[in-house]
Amino acid sequence: MLLLLPLLFACKSDPAAKPGGDELLEDSAAPDGVTPRGDVPQVDAPEPVLKRLTTTQYAHAVRDLFGEEVIVSASLEPDQRVEGLFAVGAARTSISSYGVEKFESAAYSVAGQVMDNPLLRDAIVTCVDGVAADDACARDTLDALGLRAWRRPLDAAELDQLVDISALATERLGTFDAGLTFGIASLLISPHFLYRVELGDRSDTGRYDGFELASRLSFFLWDTIPDDALLDAAANGDLDTDDGLAEQVDRMLDDPRALDGVRALYADMLHLDALDDLSKDPTVFTYMRDTLGASAREETLLGIEALVFEDDGSYLDLYSGQRAFLNRELAALYDVPAPAREGFGEAWLEPDGGRRGFFGQASFLAPNAHVVSTSATKRGIFVREVVLCQEIPDPPANANTAIPEVDADARTMRERLAVHLEVEECASCHRLTDPIGLGFENFDGTGRWRLSENGATIDASGELDGVSFSDAWALGGTIAAHPETPGCMVRTAIQSATGNLVDELSVDLVDWHTLGFTNGGNRVLWMLRDVALSPAFTQVSAVEVAR
Repeated sequence: MLLLLPLLFACKSDPAAKPGGDELLEDSAAPDGVTPRGDVPQVDAPEPVLKRLTTTQYAHAVRDLFGEEVIVSASLEPDQRVEGLFAVGAARTSISSYGVEKFESAAYSVAGQVMDNPLLRDAIVTCVDGVAADDACARDTLDALGLRAWRRPLDAAELDQLVDISALATERLGTFDAGLTFGIASLLISPHFLYRVELGDRSDTGRYDGFELASRLSFFLWDTIPDDALLDAAANGDLDTDDGLAEQVDRMLDDPRALDGVRALYADMLHLDALDDLSKDPTVFTYMRDTLGASAREETLLGIEALVFEDDGSYLDLYSGQRAFLNRELAALYDVPAPAREGFGEAWLEPDGGRRGFFGQASFLAPNAHVVSTSATKRGIFVREVVLCQEIPDPPANANTAIPEVDADARTMRERLAVHLEVEECASCHRLTDPIGLGFENFDGTGRWRLSENGATIDASGELDGVSFSDAWALGGTIAAHPETPGCMVRTAIQSATGNLVDELSVDLVDWHTLGFTNGGNRVLWMLRDVALSPAFTQVSAVEVAR
């Protein structure tokens, strides 16, 4: 079976390259009451890295190349989180030999589905199938498809190789379509498809070239490959100018495909993949259903869509808002009237229900709990690490992480967790996490509201970095008002967009973008535009490339 082996790229930094700031980001006079940002800070342009497509990006790319009907294998090599994000892991992980086999199998499956479906086939093969014209037809098809799949024009040698593969397969298998299947599969197994090859324009500008910027923009803002308009802008040199780049960013954020980009960003940030295999003991949590994970994921993403695109509202409302999107399963779990007979409908959550924002949703409460109980520690770690971007050290290797069983003197989770505060090697971390997580104890391990545990009244009061709260409702507002919440969102967006850690770029740049974010009312679309025009996104160390 044909298998194209991954290419190896040797990249060497050019220390002489000193990229400057992006003129678009220089602040003019700030409006009254708004703190001016000043000029954009200097960025230490990182060495380029090859980013593997995530599993969702792979699926979206196949969809946009061939159509919704094509089924992508669910058994691709799994994504890996680095610093909490798949987007960063994609720049740090390679493909195992077994993973290469999975991608090869997926490529032939996709190509076969396309060529076996007359409508899908005719959408990409526009020339007449004839023996004399086979090579020309394959060349035209693979050239056009390759531009979109590889996010750049194919050079003559690359195209010749693909045409030769198709011709050889046609000769052996007897039909043009069978041969072209191998050519299409070769496009999809290539590292130029599986990886985002973004190495810079190889000059002293310190900037990605137009096609690389088109790829970076499309995967950041749409979570998929560039469209024809974006590729045309790259070919015409429009993305080489600040004004041309801004024009495309504005167009993309105004496009419905921006929904996919925002959903992907927050699904990654909020670890919604943990809902895919959500498991609970049904004898303990009688409201648990196999469909809860999928329902909870969609609730969160629908709420984010409404917040970002309908309201253009403050990101902080994600944690303090009262609007929810529920189906009948979630309405039953939350003990509120179902807003729609079928599917999801909009609901308004009242304070006396105790449930507010993302932290009142099953997508946070259920995966950050154990199979048979809640977990104040896991919930507290999530708040610290994901929402506030604070680091919690791993427990010592020999630490006893077990908590006592329920007894007459320790019926609530608060009482049982007290044991961790008696051992200093445990207490140093648990003091940071447990007082937060205990604020969510009115929600059980699936997210259902309760007032007592094992017959004892639950105390959900606590303290977060010097601010006291009385219950989960107050805690949601406390997290929304925390001074580090906006900056953490900006930090996450920059790392997701670039695949680089902010420490590799510029901490000052994060502060600068955060100031703009807060000045602009913490609006997500504003922030995405700001990041897409940032030198952290457009600049790269110049490299010498050997293939």
